Amino acid sequence: MKSKNNNILLALVASLTLGLAPFTPEPHLLGKLKWVFGGAIGMAPMDWFDLVMHGAPWVWLIIEIVRFGMSKKTKDKA
Repeated sequence: MKSKNNNILLALVASLTLGLAPFTPEPHLLGKLKWVFGGAIGMAPMDWFDLVMHGAPWVWLIIEIVRFGMSKKTKDKA
């Protein structure tokens, strides 16, 4: 169980640092998401790669939270 908590903590730290850096004038990932939701006009392949790289820690965090929740449900049923 402690390993799962460590994975969530590591994913959270990665999401808040690598996933949001650089922080000014706005977090980089939020700027890219605004660009995509605005139609992604003018986005080059490098911009898409950048979006994937900054989004990966957030995807990892979501996966770890779901895995933690699933393991809790399994233990509750046993």
